[in-house]
Amino acid sequence: MTEEKLEGVNAEVNAEITEAEVTETAETVEAPAEAAVEDAAEVVEQLPAKKQRNRKKKVETQEVKPESEWKEQVVQIRRVTKVVKGGKKLSFRAIVIVGNQKGQVGVGCAKASEVIIAIQKAIADGRKNLITVPIFKTTIPHPITGRSGAGAVMLRPASQGTGIIAGGAVRSVLELAGIENILSKSLGSKSPLNAANATLEALKALRPFNEVAKKRGLTMAELLN
Repeated sequence: MTEEKLEGVNAEVNAEITEAEVTETAETVEAPAEAAVEDAAEVVEQLPAKKQRNRKKKVETQEVKPESEWKEQVVQIRRVTKVVKGGKKLSFRAIVIVGNQKGQVGVGCAKASEVIIAIQKAIADGRKNLITVPIFKTTIPHPITGRSGAGAVMLRPASQGTGIIAGGAVRSVLELAGIENILSKSLGSKSPLNAANATLEALKALRPFNEVAKKRGLTMAELLN
């Protein structure tokens, strides 16, 4: 064979060898690349499940705090002043009604230089002055009138379905006390604090039927008849 033919054969052999090497290297590169893509897909699919599990664990580990049965209602926030030697000292007065709608209610009044602090102090004051209301079914046992300062509040029992016929501070006290049916009328001063305290005095003066029957030496049937 001539030298030219030998060179042509060598070139063809080298070309075949390089093609085989390229295909082998391509296969070796594609195989781990496909495996890496599959692994990444599995990881991506597993990520939401892991997050959900972690979230569930966090929710389970968190302690569920029971809601407080006590409710507060702000009746009035008023800006007041106190004259001192250096001039006028400004502050805020808050009136808050506190109750559990199960027969316990209180009125709190407090002052502070900030509104939030005044409300917090009024809530604490209202919880210190709680009274127990003798509720008969969904109303009060008997008519009653309460007075505070220049204000007075008249309360009357009402039949089922009447609702709370009252307004302002009187309504707030009756609602948080847990009374559902009642008639009321405010007399005298229109101050929210006087109205709330007068309502509280009226509810404090209520007496249940069994207590009245015991004091009179009668049975419940004799008292109701």
